[in-house]
Amino acid sequence: MVAARGTVVDLLSRYQPQGTAEIADVARIRALVETEPDPWRRSIPLHVTASALVVHPDSGRVLLRWHERLQAWLQVGGHGDPGEIDPLGVALREGREETGLTDLTPWPDEALLHVVIVPVPAKGDEPAHEHADLRFVMATSDPVAVRPEKPDAPLRWLSLPEAHEVTTEANLRETLFRAGSLFRVA
Repeated sequence: MVAARGTVVDLLSRYQPQGTAEIADVARIRALVETEPDPWRRSIPLHVTASALVVHPDSGRVLLRWHERLQAWLQVGGHGDPGEIDPLGVALREGREETGLTDLTPWPDEALLHVVIVPVPAKGDEPAHEHADLRFVMATSDPVAVRPEKPDAPLRWLSLPEAHEVTTEANLRETLFRAGSLFRVA
């Protein structure tokens, strides 16, 4: 899957990581995509995922989804479907599926916001593994249209301070911090 490799490498080549942890994560992801024929394949211990922090720019709010497996409020996103190779496309599809928002668009542009490797604990037959998560920001102009994908995955619109309060994941707090700077610029 050379195209999948190229898409992620191209995206990462234009990205400027911030801090030593993110520089190390980007280096690990580059090594993965340069050696793995399909870096999106869920059966490998470290695989690429894509996610989005959904925002409503007019109100300055962000949308978080309850993640039952991790028992945490997180951004939307996840695994690519077979044949998907575009991280932005994966984040957009996952965002639409998980929120019911059909008007999602990259905001303020299509740039990556954050790159982070996230540990995922074992569950059932699935061993512990890591997600090489490529994070974007998606905006909606119709926040009341939000609909959870399933009953055990509620959604909440929150101000940035509220989102920081309910978030237990340091990596998501960093994503929220970066999104806050976008609100100030836009």
